[in-house]
Amino acid sequence: MKPAIRFFSTITRSAPPNNTLPLPQLRKLGLIYSSYRFAVSLFSMLMVYITARADSGASLPSFLQQTTLSFYVLLSMILLGLFYVVNKHMRQQLAFGLALDVIILSLLLYTAGAPDLQLTMLYMVVVAASFMLLHSSQALIITLLAIIFVIYQQFFYAIANSMSLTNLGDALLMSASFLAVGGLSWSISQRLVQLEKVAARHAKEVERLNVINQEVITQMVNGVIVIDQAHIVLANLAAYQLLSIPHRPSLTLPTTSESRTPNDKRRLDSASAAQLADFEEQLDEQHPQLLQACLTVAAGQSRTFTYDLPAVANVSVFGKLRVQIIPLKDGSKLVMLEDLRREQANAQQLKLASLGQLTASIAHEIRNPLATISQASQLLMEDVVEICHPPANNMTSPAPDYSDEHIAANHELYKMIFSQTKRVNRIIEDILKLSRQQQANQQPIVLAEWMPTFLENHFQGHDVFLRVKTQLTISFDTHQLEQVLINLINNGLRHSSYAHPHAFVEIEIYCADNDVIIDILDGGTGVREHDLPHLFNPFFTTDQAGTGLGLYLSQAFCEANQARLLYVPEHTKTCFRLIAPAINACSHV
Repeated sequence: MKPAIRFFSTITRSAPPNNTLPLPQLRKLGLIYSSYRFAVSLFSMLMVYITARADSGASLPSFLQQTTLSFYVLLSMILLGLFYVVNKHMRQQLAFGLALDVIILSLLLYTAGAPDLQLTMLYMVVVAASFMLLHSSQALIITLLAIIFVIYQQFFYAIANSMSLTNLGDALLMSASFLAVGGLSWSISQRLVQLEKVAARHAKEVERLNVINQEVITQMVNGVIVIDQAHIVLANLAAYQLLSIPHRPSLTLPTTSESRTPNDKRRLDSASAAQLADFEEQLDEQHPQLLQACLTVAAGQSRTFTYDLPAVANVSVFGKLRVQIIPLKDGSKLVMLEDLRREQANAQQLKLASLGQLTASIAHEIRNPLATISQASQLLMEDVVEICHPPANNMTSPAPDYSDEHIAANHELYKMIFSQTKRVNRIIEDILKLSRQQQANQQPIVLAEWMPTFLENHFQGHDVFLRVKTQLTISFDTHQLEQVLINLINNGLRHSSYAHPHAFVEIEIYCADNDVIIDILDGGTGVREHDLPHLFNPFFTTDQAGTGLGLYLSQAFCEANQARLLYVPEHTKTCFRLIAPAINACSHV
């Protein structure tokens, strides 16, 4: 048996590999043919014994016939079992099995003692299967082997009995039939091979497009959810982040489909299904109104609405999402989630640009007469000082009249004019800062490394205490972040000094879901409730020395960087909170 297998293995390696079925299809057809062989061998043995017992005058099968059928049944069972157990060398097994079929059928035809049409027809199946399952060279060898055995059998029968041209003609006709069947089977098999190749190319193209689509959906800034029959079948990473739902990392599998085993694919499908089920459960628990709104939209109808995100874990992280529900052709629903903070940031950029164009020219025009007024007030104050305190060497000047209350009153008026011009100048400087702001130049900032350097450069000598509870990276314009923090910390130090003799500010940095939280805390009296609606309005201030633009500028800078600045009234201390999206996942230090 081993030499025969080695012979057919050599033929298989030498044959071109591009004219046969792929291995998965070859395995299916091989299993079908092996099952057919086992059924035919078992049926042949049973029919021989049943026929012998039914005909009382007939003798039992000969020893050669019994041995041949028993051997055929045994080998058929072994070859069928090998196809279930062994996945390698399938072509060699098929070639050996088909050659065995020809030899066994020839022995059965020989033991029959006369030409048997039923056994001869079985050759047709063997020839057709060989051209469909093997290389053309192997199939041709199997066919020639069948022709030789059939012709030899006819000649042997003619010599043993009497020479008949009819038998010879039948043998030649049968041989021609073998070739015809082989040619048709080869033509059909080539068409199947081409169809399989086209299907394989289309499958690869579809899988490639599917991978591209999955990558595009994953990298989208907007959240994408697909709902089919009240169940979620797709949710990208942005949907998890926008809805503040924890995202479990997926399985790490080979990137190419060829290197993935069926077991890997089953594991991936099972993990994806479990992840989507967990997402659906969390969505129903944390956002029942959103899920109910998506499910209640009638089939074939679209809907767009705004959804207010609830607070998460006692953290004032509020936001709004634009939800767009789009019906698909297969009856499922596509849900698009868009963070309105980006629109607010774009609107803020446009507002800054238009405000800058308007205020820049006005501020420059005001600055010139303001400088003249400031200089004049300084000169008038100097004159008052010279009148009240003349030079010692000026012997001709009359002695100053310190009882003149008019002069003292004028001095106070000049001081008021000078202080108010300085305040107006500060307002103009803040407006010019606002007008000069261009589009935010965002870059990654590691807060745990950047914040200590910032405090050392700007607040050395002040009691500013920093507590970093996580290692985080945000995307922010460094210059604008400096201005925001300087405004907030200076406000905290100033208002803390009003309530305590020792002013201090605390800074806490931590994470909430996928956001970075920076809390600026001070011990001041806080913001009164009736002032909260106007807190971030321009030129609104409760401090006589303030310009009312610090918080407005800070909020504008935050919105330009897709961040938020808000006041937290429920905190035990005065708390201004800056919320920025994290680049990397939150990790505690």
